[in-house]
Amino acid sequence: MYKSINLKLMVAVAGLACIGSSVSFTASAQRKKKSAAPTPAAAPAKDTTAKPAMIKPGPKAGPKPFAEIITDKASADSGLFNIYKQDDRFFFEVADSLLGRDILVVNRLSKSAAGLRVQMMGFSGDIIGENVVRLEKGPNNRIFLKNISYSEVSKDSTQPMFTAVMNSNLQPIVAAFDIKAFSKSGNGSVIDLTEYISGDNDVLFFDGTIKNMMKLGGVQPDKSYISDVKSYPMNTEIKTVKTYSKAGQSMPGFPPAPGSNATVELNSSMVLLPAVPMQPRYFDPRVGFFTTRVTDFDADPQGVKQLQMITRWRLEPKPEDMEKYKRGELVEPKKPIVFYIDPATPAKWRKYLIMGVNDWQSAFEEAGFKNAIIAKMAPTKEEDSTWSIEDARFSAIVYKPSDVPNASGPHVHDPRSGEILESHINWYHNVMRLLRNWYFVQASPNDPRARNMQFSDELMGDLIRFVSSHEVGHTLGLRHNFGSSSTYPVEKLRDKEWVKKNGHAASIMDYARFNYVAQPGDGISGADLYPRINYYDKWAIQWGYKLLPNAKSAEAEVAVLNKMTIDKLKDKKYWFGTESNPNDPRSQNEDLGDNAMKASAYGIKNLQRIMPNLLTWTKVENEGYGTLAELYKEVVSQFGRYMGHVTKNIGGIYETPKTVEEEGAVYEFVPKAIQKEAVQFLSQQLFTTPKWLVNQDLMNRTGSTGIGLVMSVQAPVLSKILSVNTLNKLSAGEAALGNTAYQPLEMLNDMKKSIFSEIYTHQPIDVYRRSLQRNYVDNLTAMMAPPAPSQMPGFSAPDASKYDAAAICRAHLSSLRNELRGAAASGDAMTRNHILDLVARITNTLDPK
Repeated sequence: MYKSINLKLMVAVAGLACIGSSVSFTASAQRKKKSAAPTPAAAPAKDTTAKPAMIKPGPKAGPKPFAEIITDKASADSGLFNIYKQDDRFFFEVADSLLGRDILVVNRLSKSAAGLRVQMMGFSGDIIGENVVRLEKGPNNRIFLKNISYSEVSKDSTQPMFTAVMNSNLQPIVAAFDIKAFSKSGNGSVIDLTEYISGDNDVLFFDGTIKNMMKLGGVQPDKSYISDVKSYPMNTEIKTVKTYSKAGQSMPGFPPAPGSNATVELNSSMVLLPAVPMQPRYFDPRVGFFTTRVTDFDADPQGVKQLQMITRWRLEPKPEDMEKYKRGELVEPKKPIVFYIDPATPAKWRKYLIMGVNDWQSAFEEAGFKNAIIAKMAPTKEEDSTWSIEDARFSAIVYKPSDVPNASGPHVHDPRSGEILESHINWYHNVMRLLRNWYFVQASPNDPRARNMQFSDELMGDLIRFVSSHEVGHTLGLRHNFGSSSTYPVEKLRDKEWVKKNGHAASIMDYARFNYVAQPGDGISGADLYPRINYYDKWAIQWGYKLLPNAKSAEAEVAVLNKMTIDKLKDKKYWFGTESNPNDPRSQNEDLGDNAMKASAYGIKNLQRIMPNLLTWTKVENEGYGTLAELYKEVVSQFGRYMGHVTKNIGGIYETPKTVEEEGAVYEFVPKAIQKEAVQFLSQQLFTTPKWLVNQDLMNRTGSTGIGLVMSVQAPVLSKILSVNTLNKLSAGEAALGNTAYQPLEMLNDMKKSIFSEIYTHQPIDVYRRSLQRNYVDNLTAMMAPPAPSQMPGFSAPDASKYDAAAICRAHLSSLRNELRGAAASGDAMTRNHILDLVARITNTLDPK
């Protein structure tokens, strides 16, 4: 749920980044009244660069006097660029002091077109492109617009390496503009951007990838226009209405549908980046932050080093409070983080979104700041006519009228340092339905408020508050911590007083939704079932945001932060488990506790309490059974999640990142006893048909089938376990641990005894078990076949013939065939037919004609 979109600047080091400088502007400081005439351009910076060789001028005329280009009839607006509108043309006055400065361009949909949406993209407020650009003076009285990349750097301009890197990273010129006039003061150049803004380009408008995703073609000039251009001290906002041709949708076997047009309103923010970037902080895999990457040719004297800088906001004490900060006193930051609530947000939910933001204030106190983050309603037009939700200076929680059941917390950052500049959290209306469904299947046995389809405003508000906090965490630079919940003992999650003190997971950045381990009678309800900003979150904010005044560089911080981290990790609740590890069973979404088998057993007991009440609890007067079908499916899906949590232990590998100052292994195979416990659990709860899921009364009303429901859970588990990947990991464990490892054939034999128990007891095999056994054999025989071509370029499925997996499958299938043949004469007719069919399938694989 609420996946975070980790936006990367096209020209920046990949990832999210923050930069710092001594210049800091509050939002209020950037607002101003418009004047009839612009303020004079700033004095030019001294030009110490070599002048380019002049190209022979052509027949075109040079710059004219300012008054000939900008007459008294022009409307003027002062700011980052002085803007003049004359006769429907837009002139930008570029101060000489802006030449060579980095400018961040953020492009958003102000108003979206009907039918433009693709998955979670295409809504008002969505970012559709980001760039860093630079304006430079060129020959022949021209201004060049360059697209800037920071993927490779060399910082020391006195060394030969700097020249070599620069020579291999010439930044592309994406546009050139004739200087129409020089400013009145002589400290700037006037250029005409009308055609550039009116046309189509990927600097000010759609990124090419997003444009293709939305199937947009070329701009139609006669149906497009410039709506407005406004300038502020640190940014200029360009608003346009664009009409694009749009490809029609096509279905396989049918000709493409006729195309159409899509008209959108776009907002392009040009924001001046600090002249001196903020001091970055280097990433540590033991603390989960988003990052921006750069290849640094100076960092390693004997090679090339990939540097990762975390993304974070610039928080600094006011100059007069620095000594207090150093003494450990809490101080207010010079510029707090401010989130505005979209005026479109329904009034009854606004206070909960605000509380979700403000809840992070206690975490920032760990970093030495009070009132560091604040949420407030967006100002009305009467309060501030210059405020706009598309303005890249302002961060906001944007309410989107969408049936997408989600929310996301992206952020925009400076690629040079990782400084987060702003964020627009996407709050999709239908996230409330997702919250209702999850809270119902995980908490209704413990919370009577969840036993109906219309939650009270108080309950829904509490859930909105928790999601708000989670998404804000992403905008602060924090990644998901899927390992957090694994640091808590399962049995403690049923202890009322322990949960009240510690919560049910150590981080709100985990996907530890609600406490499904708690049982009725434990006395755990209300807020003690919800996630909260907790131990790890406060530690991560401290690690990322606490200033280290004695460390004068990012390199000098590393040793100090490393010591802090080693000391903190002596308490395992501060452990970070990445969301991207496919092998570590401690790092999973939606799970709870340090033992998936125990936690899942408690979760199943609660699902079994829900099943007899589903018809009553989902009843909505004067409606059909659509809600029943939806929640019945949610119960089955939740059961499937529990099975997935257990399955990841089989062939699992723990990953615990460490520096050389720490003892112990980084990678460890999951102990054999835990893997066998997982197989035994699946045997009892899943492979022994979970008949409690099969309720004929409910299926008669929803159109479900028992076999379909059961196989929807069994099939993914078998596919995961009976795979080349899992067998290879078990073989690697055998190579490392020898006889103490859980070996592949032992695992398969344990599975076989469970799934084919009838052939040993000579009992009839019912329809559910026949389906399970066919799936088992089909997975094994599929591994023996050559892998199918991958649908993803650059990826290919593992080929069992290149590993021990082929020999293991062949041996296991041969043994199973012999045992099936021995049981072929037992059971009823359908059992015998089924066994003969399995023998034939195996034979076709082992002895193909």
